[in-house]
Amino acid sequence: MATLTLGTKATWGMSDRLALRAFATMSSDVEPQEIAVELAGPTADKTLARSSATTDSLDLIKLTALMTRSAGRREVKIGLIDGPVALDHKDLAAAHIHPISDVQSANCVSRQSAACAHGTFVAGILFARRGSPAPALCPDCTLLVRPIFAEQEVEDGEMLSATPDELADAVIECVNAGARVLNISSALLHSPARAERRLEAALAHAMRRGVLVVAAAGNQGNLGGSAITRHPWVIPVAACDRVGRPLPASNLGHSIRRGGVSAPGQDIPSLLPRGRVVTFSGTSVAAPFVTGAIALLWSAFPAARAAHVKSAILGANRRSRGGLVPPLLDAAAAYRALSMSRGLAA
Repeated sequence: MATLTLGTKATWGMSDRLALRAFATMSSDVEPQEIAVELAGPTADKTLARSSATTDSLDLIKLTALMTRSAGRREVKIGLIDGPVALDHKDLAAAHIHPISDVQSANCVSRQSAACAHGTFVAGILFARRGSPAPALCPDCTLLVRPIFAEQEVEDGEMLSATPDELADAVIECVNAGARVLNISSALLHSPARAERRLEAALAHAMRRGVLVVAAAGNQGNLGGSAITRHPWVIPVAACDRVGRPLPASNLGHSIRRGGVSAPGQDIPSLLPRGRVVTFSGTSVAAPFVTGAIALLWSAFPAARAAHVKSAILGANRRSRGGLVPPLLDAAAAYRALSMSRGLAA
């Protein structure tokens, strides 16, 4: 069984190290066809106001100025492939959030489930109301919620999972529903070649349709990639601390460095069901910063082609850089790159 490092009573309140140790001790039981969400346990109280961590994180990747320009455009649709979302959370811009599948409810059924917690947290980074404790990157865009993690009960220490086929179906549905960028805050563990081929075909479908795909690099502390992070169209995201150093748990590697970026992933505040706010760390937290930057860039430059936006996000002279750590996202430089492109005006 694949693993989710939050959500059960056994893992709430764990430090990053304990959560990762739990993952490591369970990884020998992983079935090869499953994917896992990794997110560390909460580290702050539920009355958290907008914190210096949020401000520092936005400044680190030079996203503050872009957020000042806009909260996004409704025509820019983001596909959230994750758990369901607590749509009644008072700090969510719920009017701009829509389900796209009848496979399972986009709204949380159980506010206590790990799937609901994870989906709501990631949604809050993107679609919380401006002025809430969460980063609230692009609440005026449109969020398409396509859950892949069910709200079934799990035993202590057991983790939520979905198959690569379920992820492939979600990718295709989000693309066909008009998403321009997908956020996948989950990591693929070892999987059969057949399952990887189907997932690669779904990612190729996104590429043909010009839909960007942002994916968490994973939190096993490994060197290397997966069928998701190695795909040439995917933008893998490593997690860094408040000064841009990679978190020890973040996966790194040549493919992640070559095709991806680093983004803030330490003690980021966002929303949980029942009106709660906590902080989390990990690559699941880092990925939506990149997704939100892309959504804001497309809101500013609606005529930009997907390849131009991807190139702007990744920056210039990438292939000349050595090492295993991807460069830090620079949203201001991406904005400048698009503003200098012929035929694109903000």
